[in-house]
Amino acid sequence: MSELDGIYEHLNELRTRVLRVVIVVGIIAVFLMTFHIETMTYNEIILYYPTPEPLDNIAAQLTNYFKINLVPDGVQLIQTAPGQAFFSQIYIAALVGLVAGTPVIIREIVSFLKPALKENEINIGRTITAPIMGLFISGCLFAYFVVIPFMLEFLYKYGASSGLVTFLNIMDFVTFVLQFLLAFGLSFQLPVIMYAFSQAGMTDAKFWRKNIRYAIIAIVIFGALVTPDGSGVTMWFIAGPMIGLYIAGMILVERKEKQTLKT
Repeated sequence: MSELDGIYEHLNELRTRVLRVVIVVGIIAVFLMTFHIETMTYNEIILYYPTPEPLDNIAAQLTNYFKINLVPDGVQLIQTAPGQAFFSQIYIAALVGLVAGTPVIIREIVSFLKPALKENEINIGRTITAPIMGLFISGCLFAYFVVIPFMLEFLYKYGASSGLVTFLNIMDFVTFVLQFLLAFGLSFQLPVIMYAFSQAGMTDAKFWRKNIRYAIIAIVIFGALVTPDGSGVTMWFIAGPMIGLYIAGMILVERKEKQTLKT
């Protein structure tokens, strides 16, 4: 088989695996856009079940939940053009689909890279699936319950103090929320990335401790870039947890290296 045939075969395999991921994420997103979650009580236990309802779907329920819990008092959430509410629901459904489809995404990535990976690297890819999902969800929850409410309140309280009525576009609101959910979900992967690099032999424990000052500078710059205001306050809601996660990852790698040396 020629080199060109080999490249063509790899491209076909990549296309197949990407298509599988798209199908899985798409199925989850379509489900969220098609069904509505209902509740019922059985023996004082609340049960949830889906019913077909394309208009008042799960994505719309999530949008309304965001509005109730995140939009500050005195701020009116509005739609300024046809279809904005619909597209905001698509964004939410796609994000949930990506999160729920994480095991499939990781499996397809590891399977595609398997010929170029060593056995221990393949095992690393399998063992970090659960931590990746757990940390991503933890990052999203931290952003949702701590960071986003504070930032929205902080950014809009000046209008309220001046007696102004503030209008917030639904697309801007959903984009803002999803931006920070993704930012925190991804930034919380830092310990897993550090662990995976170290276990694969690309770095060692000394590397992370030696470069901690540069990591902190990079994290602070990242926090300043992704926050929308220039106050210097909100960026620490991103930089602070990331610095803590870096230290946690460094300690994890050091302990794992010590355990490996003992065995």
